[in-house]
Amino acid sequence: MKHTPLHDWHRAAGANMSEFASYSMPLWYPEGVKKEHEGVIESCGLFDTSHMAAILVEGDGARQLLQRTFTKDLRHCRGVGKPLMEGRCVYGVFLNEKGHVIDDAIVYQKDDGCYLVVVNASMGGVIAGHLAGFNISAVLRITDMTDRLGKIDVQGPSAAKVVKGLLADPLRVLATMPYFSFKGWFERDGAADETLCCGDIPVLLSRTGYTGEFGFEIFTAPRYLQKIWQAILEEGGERVRPCGLAARDSLRTGAVLPLSHQDIGNWPFLRNPWQFALPPTENGKFSKGFVGSEALEAATDCHFTYAFAGYDPRKIPPGGRDGVVDARGRVLGRILSCTTDMAIDRVDGGIVSMATAIEDGRPADFKARGLCCGFVRVRSELDFGETVYLTDGSRRIRVEIRRDIRPDRTARCSIKKMLQMPEEEENERAR
Repeated sequence: MKHTPLHDWHRAAGANMSEFASYSMPLWYPEGVKKEHEGVIESCGLFDTSHMAAILVEGDGARQLLQRTFTKDLRHCRGVGKPLMEGRCVYGVFLNEKGHVIDDAIVYQKDDGCYLVVVNASMGGVIAGHLAGFNISAVLRITDMTDRLGKIDVQGPSAAKVVKGLLADPLRVLATMPYFSFKGWFERDGAADETLCCGDIPVLLSRTGYTGEFGFEIFTAPRYLQKIWQAILEEGGERVRPCGLAARDSLRTGAVLPLSHQDIGNWPFLRNPWQFALPPTENGKFSKGFVGSEALEAATDCHFTYAFAGYDPRKIPPGGRDGVVDARGRVLGRILSCTTDMAIDRVDGGIVSMATAIEDGRPADFKARGLCCGFVRVRSELDFGETVYLTDGSRRIRVEIRRDIRPDRTARCSIKKMLQMPEEEENERAR
């Protein structure tokens, strides 16, 4: 198994370690998954995500290659018709010619000739090879950065206050960072290039994450990772809780975010909650051609993927004899993901979060039991609000097909709100 630069720290902190995508990773720490999950909703969680892979695409033709191979149309992928530009990033997927998912990714644009493509663990070489197969430029460089970048995620409503304490001019940096933007770059080959620094360490600071909550992802050279990790813990104090992969999984599921190779995978990327990862369509045609687009446009017999939420914390994980059935026991499909979002519960028929304001329906004495949630893949179309059942052959639990799951998520909240920055000060810093 591979180790991240923080492996010894995790072991010393008493983490329950397990193999994930060939890396030894923390699943949870001694306080347990529930405390970690709730900590991200209420304050701030700190995740080691250095197992994630990345590819640098540099040189003439970089944008054209990504436009050909990545599903998002880079000409208008932000807001209403805005292109990807310097300092912005975008989520999408890489497909094969059949329209099946190879992996999902976030693409970061440093400039017209330099892009960072962040993919899942163990997928750096796969996606680098996929890109190379469509490269027609002799001067374009595609570099697999696997294990050459360290990455830490700081997630939760206190994340801005914690990160602020590490930056030399925090209000200037943070006041102009909308969702899915980034600043700075990482040190490469011993040299810092147009960097933003945490203390004296060059970093790429990104307004992204995989929890559905407000936060940042921090990229830096591996040798700096432990120093930044420790600085965040010291700056945040009791506001920051180290979190493992189990809390990352339960948080992302409640936020309706897919796990690649599980919720999206070796089938057509259609009829799922993540169609925003595809280009706009008109008259059944995409706004651009891309690898897999013809197969998707021609597909007629595809399954449906839906999010669901249960009525209590019980869950039935995928595998073995799992299935999705209707009230009469007829098999509809299979379970893709099933976890428990421990920050939510049902109140008067609806779902309420620990983060929901009292005036919006959270009882003053609210204590979340947690609800099972996840994704199912079924043969026929279902209605939102419809009841189906998850089964493992012996147990059966009732769940509701949902458009969304955990309410009042903070991922898209402004930094002004999270820092509680006075408006006049924010405007001055932005200028």
